[in-house]
Amino acid sequence: MPLALSGLLAIIAAALLSLVVIGSGIDDSQIAQAQPDSAQDTPSAPQDLAVATPPAAPEPAPVEPEPAAPEPPDALAEAPAAEDGATAEQAAADQTQVAVPPAPPPPRLDSVDVNGPSETAGEEPPQVAAVPTPPPAPPGSAGILPPAPDPGLIEQTSIGPLPRIGDDGRLPWQVYARPFDNRDTRPRIAIIMSGLGLSGAATQAAIQGLPGGVTLAFQPFADDLQQWIRLARAAGHEVLLNLPMEPVDFPASDPGPRALFVAYAPEENIERLEWALSRVGGYVGLLNHMGSRFTTSREAMLPIMTTLEQRGLAFVDARVSARSVATILASEQNVPRAINDRFLDAREVSRATIDARLAELESIAGEVGVSVGIGQAFPVTIERIREWAATLNGKGIVLAPVSAVLDRQADR
Repeated sequence: MPLALSGLLAIIAAALLSLVVIGSGIDDSQIAQAQPDSAQDTPSAPQDLAVATPPAAPEPAPVEPEPAAPEPPDALAEAPAAEDGATAEQAAADQTQVAVPPAPPPPRLDSVDVNGPSETAGEEPPQVAAVPTPPPAPPGSAGILPPAPDPGLIEQTSIGPLPRIGDDGRLPWQVYARPFDNRDTRPRIAIIMSGLGLSGAATQAAIQGLPGGVTLAFQPFADDLQQWIRLARAAGHEVLLNLPMEPVDFPASDPGPRALFVAYAPEENIERLEWALSRVGGYVGLLNHMGSRFTTSREAMLPIMTTLEQRGLAFVDARVSARSVATILASEQNVPRAINDRFLDAREVSRATIDARLAELESIAGEVGVSVGIGQAFPVTIERIREWAATLNGKGIVLAPVSAVLDRQADR
């Protein structure tokens, strides 16, 4: 029994041992077959990483055309704003490239208050570069006028130096006048360029681009007035001073600082007149700037004319109103005076219009002996006047300073 039991145990042990060996062989083959898979999986991970890397590679291409594309529209959108600013800048002021529609010429000239400038806004005050080089001056047109003001014709006052008649009887309008041969019997035409001093470019263009026989009128509220007048006289130009006066449509049309108004007391208007007179020296007289209402009031104009007579100055009536009493009062007060016959560029600034007005001045001068025209320092106005002036000698007409036509027109 014990032997049988031990033999049985031996048989069972042998069977178990064979089972272990057989079982271990299956597991090894299965593992051997699985390992290649796992080995493939293992490299596959790097492959996945390597594949993921290319997508990451486009990241350098954040130079993505799509995001960059919006930039051009933005730049284009800003362009109009810049152009608007340039236009606005030109409108203020004197006016300044002529290549860009001239901006407007000098601010608030009398073009609105003419018979009805104001600034031609966008039309920027003309640029010197836009004015062609002036041709050689005709005989007798060149020459530097003496320095001004003359100390003997100055009265020192609390508001500044004022013009006065000299102790020797010399009159400012005669002393500061451009020399002219009064023996010349040809018809005379005086051209006045008005409203200068507000735009440096326009003023320089008028001084350099026009014949010396053209008279230049400056606004009293402009800067550097004495320097401008010195340059104008050095170029041979006779000089006037604009006097701002109330228009019928004020405040739609604004004559500028310290203008004269009908509603003011005579003392107030005289104070404003003397302020203007004290701003500079060397002018022969005054030219009203606007004034379609003020010049029609005898009560308002009489103290002005009295003052001009006492100070030896002349007056040019711009004739912005057909009802102006300025000329008649000037004659009554023995103030040398001239009357505007035509505005060259008040209603329209074009070659055709300016040429037509100049032709009308020729006709008037041919009939009555003298005529007066007023223009503004637009590039086209300067160009047409210069070209026209060069033809006068052949027509038997002379370009004269305004002092040479004083008291040669009938009262109106």
